[in-house]
Amino acid sequence: MNLSKIVFLLFFCFNISSLIAQEKFTLSGTVFEENSNETLIGVNILFPNENTGTITNEYGFYSITLPKGNYSIVLSYVGYLDKTVTITLDKNLKQNFTLTESSESLDEVIITENIEKLSIKKPQMSVNALTASTIKQIPVVLGEADVLKAITLLPGVTNAGEGSSGFNVRGGAADQNLILLDEATVFNSSHLFGLFSVFNPDAIKDLKLYKGGIPARYGGRVASVLDIYQKDGNNKSFHANGGIGIVSSRLLIEGPIKKEKGSFLLGGRSSYAHLFLPLFDIDNKAYFYDLNTKLSYKLNDNNSVYLSGYFGRDVFSLSQSFRNLYGNTILNFRWNHLFSDKLFSNMSLIYSDYYYGLDLDFVEFDFNSGIRNFNFKYDLKHYISNKFKLQYGLNSIYYKFNPGEIEPSTPTSGINAEKLIDKYAFENAIYLDAEHKVSNKLTLSYGLRLSSFLRLGQDELNIYENNQAVVFNNNFQIYQSADAIGTQSSRRSKTIKSFFNLEPRISAAYQLNRVSSIKASYNRMTQNLHLLSNTSSPTPLDVWTPSGKYVKPQILDQYAIGYFKNIKDGDYSLEIESYYKDVKNRIDYIDGANLIANNAIERVILNGKARAYGLELLFRKNEGRLKGWIAYTISKSEQKTEGRTPNETGINNGNWYNTGYDKTHDLSVTSSYNFNKKWNFNANFLYQTGQPTTYPNSQYEYNGVIIPNYSARNSSRLPSYHRIDISATYTPKPEKTKGWQTSWVFGIYNLYNRKNAASISFAQNEDTGNNEATRLSIFGIVPSVSYNFKF
Repeated sequence: MNLSKIVFLLFFCFNISSLIAQEKFTLSGTVFEENSNETLIGVNILFPNENTGTITNEYGFYSITLPKGNYSIVLSYVGYLDKTVTITLDKNLKQNFTLTESSESLDEVIITENIEKLSIKKPQMSVNALTASTIKQIPVVLGEADVLKAITLLPGVTNAGEGSSGFNVRGGAADQNLILLDEATVFNSSHLFGLFSVFNPDAIKDLKLYKGGIPARYGGRVASVLDIYQKDGNNKSFHANGGIGIVSSRLLIEGPIKKEKGSFLLGGRSSYAHLFLPLFDIDNKAYFYDLNTKLSYKLNDNNSVYLSGYFGRDVFSLSQSFRNLYGNTILNFRWNHLFSDKLFSNMSLIYSDYYYGLDLDFVEFDFNSGIRNFNFKYDLKHYISNKFKLQYGLNSIYYKFNPGEIEPSTPTSGINAEKLIDKYAFENAIYLDAEHKVSNKLTLSYGLRLSSFLRLGQDELNIYENNQAVVFNNNFQIYQSADAIGTQSSRRSKTIKSFFNLEPRISAAYQLNRVSSIKASYNRMTQNLHLLSNTSSPTPLDVWTPSGKYVKPQILDQYAIGYFKNIKDGDYSLEIESYYKDVKNRIDYIDGANLIANNAIERVILNGKARAYGLELLFRKNEGRLKGWIAYTISKSEQKTEGRTPNETGINNGNWYNTGYDKTHDLSVTSSYNFNKKWNFNANFLYQTGQPTTYPNSQYEYNGVIIPNYSARNSSRLPSYHRIDISATYTPKPEKTKGWQTSWVFGIYNLYNRKNAASISFAQNEDTGNNEATRLSIFGIVPSVSYNFKF
């Protein structure tokens, strides 16, 4: 075949494909809430006759390409009335839609964003979502609706116990969760050491928890991603809502800056129980306050800008001797731009600051620490075809770590001022995610993330013999901190240690039939930041340290497989998942590690490994007057730190031991019963295997003092944890949809007054000289009442 024939053939094929392509057109637009113009995330846009569809992204945008023709479209979204429209697609069409909130939306108890058949086909697995209305219905301590308490009712998610901050996902530590609020990192998600979360449920629009199969656009943690978006604000009319409770109150206001173009949102919460403590001659204090803000403005059809912020503080003090102040500050500017009906982009400039301070008046000094970062993100979503979508982007974060600063608090203090060496780092990533519908039965999601972490120069860095900051004492068979043999200083622009990692991700969904499918996933993730936490510290000290010359990044490999089924057209649903996780370089501490004001934290840290595996079951009832779910998890979470040489014993003799958050059995039952239009009843039951701990197994006497000898690390357990919570919501005028609308929520936390052990400590009795165990319980039965309003 000569060259002219080849050129002709290529030209002919190109024109034929062009003609075919011209017969396909793109339908795109945004879906809004009718009354507020709030964009809606995860709306199902279904084409029943064609057995296809799409969903809206994080900003309410959708795009789908179909052949020329007439189509019937069904829009479906939890808590909103279904909408059916007919369109003629004979050219590229931009079509926005609005959905009307259902009068029964407050009674929904749905924990996934879509229960339509489309969810069976999607490759995404190990993901749970909660609506704001569901969160507000779940009974919690002191009557305050709480995001973190709600997600611990999901399979694979637990907390460390009452009065403990954070949450654990699939056997991971609290610091292994990436928590995002409007794309900004939240380093501490709790108020009052875990009694409340930092997230105001009135301000939340969408919440997703990724436990596995995590898309490549996320990185930096190895357990989970909790992605939360705030509301944009009502750009049609002014509204307010709030609540008054026993220990805290909240208020949120929103309205237009320019009608149907711009909006504002302002929400605040505060606790005030401490104001009544002086009446009982109690000088202690424990309270929090926070503020959520957001400005949104639509410049034109292709450009929108957002400015959101969060500020929160906790204060805890004991008389005049001790004061703890900590909290998050977040500011985020975002720009949405639509390049075409198939290419959507979002640029974010983010500032995040976490502050932690201690005022120790009894020893006359103050301690301050924190972590600050500046983050640039640019993400694009490309709707290439109905069967193939790409999401790609880049991310750069600059960190400044303040390990601590000590200052004398009085002129007579014997403490000298000291500034621990600041640390700096630069984290970068580029990623590519693809969603590929291979056939009517098989859909894939796959991607790759390339991450780098550069530990930057600092004023002073210790140098150790053989580069070992921890040495092993053969005589006493223990690990000890090494002595520095020198120091080195380097400019901030110099990289003193760098790490590069490829992080592949893949998920697959195979549809067995119309109502069921099997899914599988694998993902690798890297974590370069480590939270230093030691339960022997007097407070839950929050000091983060970056990977570097002596601390390696954690690397996760997670595998998961599951079976998913909708029953009776989605009235019921069943999800069963099994997972296995392997984590390299999980940090561990030598015995007696001191984490407070330690200028050489590498001298108490060893790099070990961790693993976790389990089976999760979630059965849901989605329709009817009685709704709810049963979640059960059986799992194992272990850690191991072996000796670096044959002569070293490692931690716990180099054997696997239970992590502090290992829970063999975890069962939760959550239900909501719509008695009538005025009364709604809710209840949940929780059961968890007791938290691992270390008990003494023998004792000996030295100079007349009885000293306990402790067993292997975390080889014992606290008693099992269980409780029942109930609540009732009373709406005096349910038919009222405008003006001042009210409701009352009555609740009882821990109905049968179970004294669950938060900890068990051992001490010597002064009278008998015997060692005794003391059980600490945070809560017994706690009644609550709150008054909610909106207008």
